[in-house]
Formats: sequence, structure tokens, C-alpha cells
Amino acid sequence: MDGRRRNPYELTEETPVYVISVAAQLSGLHPQTLRQYDRLGLVSPDRTAGRGRRYSARDIELLRTVQQLSQDEGINLAGIKRIIELENQVAALQQRVAELQSAVEGAAAAMQQREAAVHASYRRDLVPYQEVQQTSALVVWRPKGRQPSD
Repeated sequence: MDGRRRNPYELTEETPVYVISVAAQLSGLHPQTLRQYDRLGLVSPDRTAGRGRRYSARDIELLRTVQQLSQDEGINLAGIKRIIELENQVAALQQRVAELQSAVEGAAAAMQQREAAVHASYRRDLVPYQEVQQTSALVVWRPKGRQPSD
């Protein structure tokens, strides 16, 4: 979910609204074929309290895909079921990758903030050490508080 509150009456692709006769017309299949696909687990519509099937727009699209794979590609129903399972698994993994990428980006931003805070906390009275080339110059040091006794 995206964190926003959804309108309970808002229709989405997943909203189960079509009875089996309408779903059959929209998908171009016979209602008995839809029942068979449901029994095989190819397309599993939601159920009403009275156990009636309710298909969503996504279910209709999946029914069309099953029909196309079966008729045009010659794939048997067991193969189609496996294809659907793998596609669902890929979609779930893609979602997980997106979540992990978001988490990594958040962690990187937090790390950059912490790094900036550390850099901001450096003492300004310290001077970075720079290696000086050796010379033959003579430097006389006189501590403060003592005057030369010349």
C-alpha cells in the first residue's frame, strides 16, 4: 500500500465486480471454462458471502492471457499455471527489490547526513597537518614568559 487512505468505493483493477456471466462475455470464454480455470487454480476470483464468483478487471485480463497461451501458443493448462506462478513470483521479487532499493537509498541519505554532522563537528582551531620538506633553516624557539637573557 502507498500509505494513503483509499476510498472504500474506489474501483481499481483488483476490485471484484463482475459476475461469472459478465466475466465470460468480457473474456470471450464460456462460463463453464471459467469454472474449470477456477478449479485448476489458474484464475481465482473473489467470492461473495453466498460463494458466488466475482471477477476483477485483472482477472478478466488473466483469463484472456490463459486463452491466448492455450489457443495461440499451444501450451497446456498445467504449463499455463506454472507460467502464471512464475510471473507472480517475478512480480513479487521485483516489488521486494524496489523496497530494498528504497531502503538502501534511505540508509545512504542517513549516512550522508551523519557524515555531514561529523564534518561539521570538527574543531576549527585545528590546522590540518601538512608534511614540510626538510630544510637547513635554523629556527629559534623562545617560550612565552621568558625574556632573552642577552
